[in-house]
This record gives sequence, structure tokens and C-alpha cells, in this order.
Amino acid sequence: MLTAAYKTTTVAMTAVAFQFLLVFAMTLPMLILYATSTLGLLLSADLKFETASLGYLIMSSFGLAAVLSLYAGRVVDFLGSRQALLTLFIAVAMAFLLITVATDFDSLILAAACCGIAQALSNPVTNLLIAQQIPPQKKAWVVGLKQSGVQLAALVAGLLLPAIAFQFGWRTAFAVIVPVALLFGLVTVFIIPRRNGFTNNSWSLVPPNGSLGWLMAIQFCVAISLSAFVTFLPAFATQQGMALLWADMLIAVFGVMGMLSRILLTPIGAKLKDESSLLFILIAVAACAMFVTLQTDNHSHWRLWIGAAGMGFTAVATNAIAMSMLVRDSGFGAVTVASSYLSVAFFSGFALGPALFASIGRYSADPQVSWGVLIGVLSIACVLTKALANKRRQRSQAMQ
Repeated sequence: MLTAAYKTTTVAMTAVAFQFLLVFAMTLPMLILYATSTLGLLLSADLKFETASLGYLIMSSFGLAAVLSLYAGRVVDFLGSRQALLTLFIAVAMAFLLITVATDFDSLILAAACCGIAQALSNPVTNLLIAQQIPPQKKAWVVGLKQSGVQLAALVAGLLLPAIAFQFGWRTAFAVIVPVALLFGLVTVFIIPRRNGFTNNSWSLVPPNGSLGWLMAIQFCVAISLSAFVTFLPAFATQQGMALLWADMLIAVFGVMGMLSRILLTPIGAKLKDESSLLFILIAVAACAMFVTLQTDNHSHWRLWIGAAGMGFTAVATNAIAMSMLVRDSGFGAVTVASSYLSVAFFSGFALGPALFASIGRYSADPQVSWGVLIGVLSIACVLTKALANKRRQRSQAMQ
């Protein structure tokens, strides 16, 4: 009896460790975005570059991730889930180690690009692990849980990293991530079973089908607005007279709401006949939240909190719901390849968003124009959800 109880406890602990591993496989690669947002003003002051250049730092990371994501699914299939996950954590450790010794903006660009390797691998490898080890009835919940890891990065970057940076310096704040990434790499070796990778010996790209194409377009638009919002929200808040510490707390609030939304809304979406309607509602509310943020002045900082919470609970959830759609519906294609294509779209939007925001702001000399463009992009995403719903309806009718 004791042996049976021990085995049951061991299995339960392994399951918990597995879920933690999935969460942090999403958290650590995305920390570069949120850490750049919260510590960006410290970086620019110390390394002598303009705050607007933070957009190009994000572009280097997510731009490389977008390019690599074209083949990331096949790489994961070839390496196997265990080796691919180990590669992810090593890439994160290397990226943050390079940031701690950076001496200029070009050094930061190189370090951020290293993180792009981990970002490209994150969704394909975690989705493959879920497909391999999680029973069907729990897949949507686990997808939502692991996607909440992206927002855990925002929480860590909004609360923990600024506290370390203000006390010990920004280099130390980035340095603490290195041993954490190496620790999870070690955990990977112990709890992920060794599986032989496989490949069909063809690395040619198969175009995404119609349903996946519309979903990619939606995620591209959402990512443009989301990345620009997160990157420049603290800077915008300080321009409205908010203290930097409180401005960084906005990212923490954004992260908490994002975690809740992904855990709560992903299973709800899985119960719907078509999640496209939920995507429409969330994106529409996100546009409203950004509009509220735009109305902020020195006497209405409460609008910043509403905007951060609103964007966190709505726009953030759309990516988790989209990933859940890929895992549950084979109509989008093979899970690793479909995840790669969706990551290409999402990372491309993330790479473009901050740079687009900064460029429009410089050209127009009015930051409100940049915010207005982001709202317009979200409006386009709302229209695209209707096209996705129509495509899935046609496919369902054709199969009857």
C-alpha cells in the first residue's frame, strides 16, 4: 500500500513539474519583451541611446523569431520534444548572460536576437508535449495554463526585476534569469522522456490552409497593437506624470490580468462551437481599453490602470485561444507546423509593432496618432474574425 501511495505521489509531483516546465518554457523567452519595457529607461540612460530605439530592440528579437518559426515546427519534430526544450532554455540563458555584459545598444541587439531562438521554439515544442502527454479533455486547460506563462513574464518584469534593478542595478536584474533558465534545462533532462525525433526528409514549406491563414492574419494584427502597447506604456505613463515605479506596476497588472484571462477563457472558448465569436468580443474590448488609455492626462492616471487591465484580460487571451484551436482542431493542419505558422504571424506583428509606433510618432510629432493607428489595427482584426468564422462554417458544411 505504501508503495502504491508513493507511486501515486510521484506521478502527481511529476505532473505538476511538467506543467511548471510548460509555463516557464513560455515565460522565459518572453521576458525580453517585458524586461525591456520596465527597465528600458534605465538601459537607455546607462548605455546612451534614445528610448524610442527600444522598438528596434524588440524587432531584433521577434523578427528573428518570426523567420525561424517558419521551420521551428520541423526542427522540433527532428530534434524531439526533449532536446528542443533543452535548446530553448539554453538559448534563454545565453541571451540574458549577453545582456548582463552589454556595453552598447548593438550588444543588446545581439543578445535580444539570441532570445528569438527560444521564442521560435516555445509554441511548437510546448504544443507537441501537450499533444503527446495530456489527455484530450484537459488539453484546452493546459494550453491556457502554459500560455499564461507569457503573462507571468509580465508579472515578473513588473514586480521583481524593477525591485532588483533599483537596488542592485539593471545588470543584476537580468543576470538572475540565467541560473533560472539553466535550472529548468536540468529539470527537462529528468522529467521529459527521451523520444526519437522524426522527419519526412522534406524541409519544403507547405502553404497554410485557408482557416490557418485567417487566424494568422488576426494574430498578426493583435500582436502589432499588443507589443507596441506593452513596450511604450511605461514611457507613456511617465510622460503623463506617473512615477517610474508605478509605471512599471502597470506591466505587473497587465500580466496578472493576462494570466487570469488565459487560464479562464481558454477552456470557455473550447466549449464553443466556434471560438471566432469570442475572439471578436475580446479584440473589440481591447480596442476600447486602448482608447481609454489614450485619454490619459496628468489628472487621470486611473485610465492607465483600466487600459493595462483591459488589454491584459482581452488581447492577451486571444493568442491562448488561437493555440488551443490548433491543438484541438486538425483542420488547421499538423499541430507543430500550424503552431509554427501562427508563431510566424504573431512574432512578425510583435517585431513590427514597437518600431511602427515609434516611426509614426516621430513622423507625426504627435504620440496620439500612434495610439490611434493601433486602435485601427485592432479594428481590422475584428473584421478578420468574421472572415475566419465564415471559413470554418464553410468547411464544417462541406464535411457534412
